[in-house]
Amino acid sequence: MKAKESSDIKTSRPQNEHIELHRKRHGFRYDFFERRRKKEAREPHERSAKAKKLRGIKAKLANRQRFKEKVQMKKTLRMHELKKTNQKLGEAGGPGEKPAYLLDRDEQISAKVLSNTVKQKRAEKAGKWEVPIPKVRSISEAEAFKVVRTGKSKRKAWKRMVTKMCFVGDTFTRKPPKFERFIRPMGLRVRKANVTHPELKTTFQLPIIGVKKNPSSPMYTSLGVITKGTIIEVNVSDLGLVTPGGKVVWGKYAQVTNNPENEGCVNAVLISLEFEVDTYFHEPEAIGNLKVITDGE
Repeated sequence: MKAKESSDIKTSRPQNEHIELHRKRHGFRYDFFERRRKKEAREPHERSAKAKKLRGIKAKLANRQRFKEKVQMKKTLRMHELKKTNQKLGEAGGPGEKPAYLLDRDEQISAKVLSNTVKQKRAEKAGKWEVPIPKVRSISEAEAFKVVRTGKSKRKAWKRMVTKMCFVGDTFTRKPPKFERFIRPMGLRVRKANVTHPELKTTFQLPIIGVKKNPSSPMYTSLGVITKGTIIEVNVSDLGLVTPGGKVVWGKYAQVTNNPENEGCVNAVLISLEFEVDTYFHEPEAIGNLKVITDGE
């Protein structure tokens, strides 16, 4: 009876996130990203083959789903096209239509169609936002990390010390030194960035909220490593920016334009992608569509 109870307990235990835990400890397979890239490249061909083979109700369901995806894609592309177009004030049907005697004036306005709500909540598959530095040099692990040897005879070499500037949040708690794999020195931690507003041509020192995307590696992003081309999130509440909907803009994304580890400070330029927040504790969506290309791609 006891043996049966123990077996029931074993089977009812949750398995936890063992794959994520293993990746945190040992990293990804050496060919993980290459295989994922190839799988994504094969996906259109597999979808096409499936569409040809399916029959009956399965074909109807698949076609309906694909139709919805295409409609969403076209809407997104259309929005991005409208965002970049310029419209004359005097055009028929245009905003702020003018009387006939003022039609010869060529005042222009930018069509700001893409609303903040759409930017934040919709998972956009197409359209990339323009960044100040579209292509940067990739940073190798040998350059970003220094091997720290441990043990009585210094034979163990599984620890790494970060040699680049990094951001560490207020809620971060260090692991015990024995189990700490990545060491981020206090002297290389940074809390504020010198952010330039491209339209106002003014520089502000703003607190960093987080590192959203490091183009060199997802691991650098998770560690908060800041290198040239990194997308960071800064707190712009002091600037008093307000969205068309009347909400306060709490955070905006900025791209790092200098080499922080050489200059001792973080210089960045604001990107024209913002999100609305109601409270301080709002966590925005991951910045998936900002594409920064490295030399290795």
